Amino acid sequence: MTQSVQEYYREKAAVATSGAACCAGDVGDTVFGSTAYGLIGPGDAPDTALLSSLGCGNPTAVAELREGETVLDLGSGGGLDLILSARRVGPDGQVFGLDFLEEMLALARRNIADAEIDNIVLLKGVIEAIPLPADTVDVVISNCVINLSQDKPAVFGEIARVLSPGGRVGITDVVAEDRLTPQDRAERGGWAECVAGALSISEYRQVIADAGLIDAEVTFIQEAADGLHSAIIRASKPVDAATRGDSVPSEQACC
Repeated sequence: MTQSVQEYYREKAAVATSGAACCAGDVGDTVFGSTAYGLIGPGDAPDTALLSSLGCGNPTAVAELREGETVLDLGSGGGLDLILSARRVGPDGQVFGLDFLEEMLALARRNIADAEIDNIVLLKGVIEAIPLPADTVDVVISNCVINLSQDKPAVFGEIARVLSPGGRVGITDVVAEDRLTPQDRAERGGWAECVAGALSISEYRQVIADAGLIDAEVTFIQEAADGLHSAIIRASKPVDAATRGDSVPSEQACC
């Protein structure tokens, strides 16, 4: 992540910690943030977790989480998707949240404590080098974070590494129509606002395939800007896939 992205999200964490609602800002006000979680009922998650959402969708609604599964949330932020995932996988399941900012991890710890959930582990690190062993995760989710990376092949390579054979990906992200050039995307918004770094739909499918994942689906949900859409991305790891490497050394913060 660039320093500008770090500062952008450090500021968002400070706003959320103060108790104010935060949203992604200049692009797609109707797409980004808590509006994607309209079906959350009372008690599902603390209000502060919902108000601190910075995503462009609700990956927990498309990942088809099951009791007892192990879930990894890339760029877990204030912890909303962690809390919702933990409730879905139940006490026999495990949820890991990875974020690169201590400020976001602190916010998530507070929200998780308020939700009184004990099957979540917070990890400090970057999504290009996931601090988990290979073949240990059933489902990888993420909410408008992968487009922030400047090395998306590394991200999907790591996703493929940590997924167990047969494991699956269910994420939301901002994706561009193929007609938009990288310059077109940059003209519509900055990197921190999840626009300049967005992949096109064909680029997204290619990076998924290059990582060895299969059954890729990229489905537009709602327009965020001209030629840019909030999208659901699904894929899976082949059941006969070989292990892609050992665990990555990590700096770990546990809630």
